Amino acid sequence: MRIARYTTGQDPTYGIVTEDENGAMVIAEVQGDPLYQPIAYTGVQVPLDDARLLAPVIPRSKVVGIGKNYADHVAEMGGGQPPSEPLVFLKPNTSVVGPGDPIVLPRQSANVHYEGELAVVIGRICKDVPRERVPEVVFGYTCANDVTARDLQSSDAQWSRAKGFDTFCPLGPWIETELDHRDLALSTRVDGVTVQDSRTSLLIHDVVTLVSYVSSVFTLLPGDVILTGTPAGVGRIVAGQRVEVEIEGIGTLSNPVVSRD
Repeated sequence: MRIARYTTGQDPTYGIVTEDENGAMVIAEVQGDPLYQPIAYTGVQVPLDDARLLAPVIPRSKVVGIGKNYADHVAEMGGGQPPSEPLVFLKPNTSVVGPGDPIVLPRQSANVHYEGELAVVIGRICKDVPRERVPEVVFGYTCANDVTARDLQSSDAQWSRAKGFDTFCPLGPWIETELDHRDLALSTRVDGVTVQDSRTSLLIHDVVTLVSYVSSVFTLLPGDVILTGTPAGVGRIVAGQRVEVEIEGIGTLSNPVVSRD
């Protein structure tokens, strides 16, 4: 099931992306927020092309990032041996934007990078989740771009500023709730040119490990997001470009890059 958050010019609402009887893509509106109540259709359908997709979730609490979780990315960053445990950092929920929203380059950085990633959306409050119960707390999956000011990441003693600017966490286009996350193709394109090409099977610490580990550190709340890490191929983006993150079984997240006025 693909759960979208969208607007047609009114207040944001939620719906299920599906096909109508003619095979056209539509969004079937549902009542309330599916994170907190069972799916109940209102009977309203909107053509997908007539809707503006928004970030499918705005984390109530936090976005948890995982660093150095693909061996080839560790190598390209000169990071030595991959970490024996997940490397955890936080991004503020104010960094989240949706499909089509601009990534705004901050004045403080001259070297902003894209990082295409699989994102896990948490569906219930949880703490110290054992591995075998991880599926019970995962609501679904979406595409993410862990935008990073690489020069600030290098100069600061920690990553909060480099990872936390407004617009530095595009999510979308929707949440896929029925997905085998273990071996999905993941690619990133800049202006149509493929710059990252990998599979989630190459994660050093897989999704189950990450959810269990992160929940041992933080209490996770419905709508919290875990970014699982980026593969090799990261690079600089400049104003005027467009970044697309595509994940098999989910779809494509696309965002333009602009300079801050």
